[in-house]
Amino acid sequence: MADAFGPVVTAEQMAAVDRTMAGELAIDLRQIMETAGQAVARIARARLLGGDPRGKSVIVLCGSGGNGGDGYVAARVLQGWGADVTVFSAKALAELGGVAAQQSEIVRRCGIEVSDQLPPSTISSDLIIDGLLGFSLRGAPSGMYASLIAWTNAQPAPVLAIDLPSGLDGTTGVPFDPCIRADATITLGLLKQGLLEESARAHVGSLILADVGIPLAAYRMAGIEVPPIFAECEWIEISSSLT
Repeated sequence: MADAFGPVVTAEQMAAVDRTMAGELAIDLRQIMETAGQAVARIARARLLGGDPRGKSVIVLCGSGGNGGDGYVAARVLQGWGADVTVFSAKALAELGGVAAQQSEIVRRCGIEVSDQLPPSTISSDLIIDGLLGFSLRGAPSGMYASLIAWTNAQPAPVLAIDLPSGLDGTTGVPFDPCIRADATITLGLLKQGLLEESARAHVGSLILADVGIPLAAYRMAGIEVPPIFAECEWIEISSSLT
């Protein structure tokens, strides 16, 4: 698999790539976030919204870090394509900082409702996008994160996870309690080791590897040799249970 789809990496290796981009390459990580959010929106449209988001109801769950930022971008793009989008934040809006606060403000100015409360039991949707937690997770989700994961797992709508299902350890593949059960996972840049473990299978669903514009130089500086795996496509389907 590593030969066909590039190397498989740990959470620590991907964190090193992020540090390299922000440090040696002086890349504003919001640039990568923008590309990642657009990739999530394109795959949501193509694989889970029947090729046309117009009139579809989409709920996006956002954490306070990079995955949440990706989710906010995806929410804005899908709204622009005609979807009816609502965002739920795992952190109180008044306490958001950094890129999450910036992206949250952008989507609100675009007319998208952003709530820091648990979704009502009566709400329904055509798709839920999980942007709560990523590879920086250490231990079981708690607080509003845990509540939003439990709420999601009780919904009939399909779920698309960004990078990793929230609650899954990106290196070991151990699903903490609770952990999102996704119908599809779009992992960003390179395959994370934990996604391929047997223990993760029931949580990952279909696995799609997407290009988010990480320079090959960033991988190389982080000690990872990566071929141009996206030379012919924007995403690669690793496994599929979607029809």
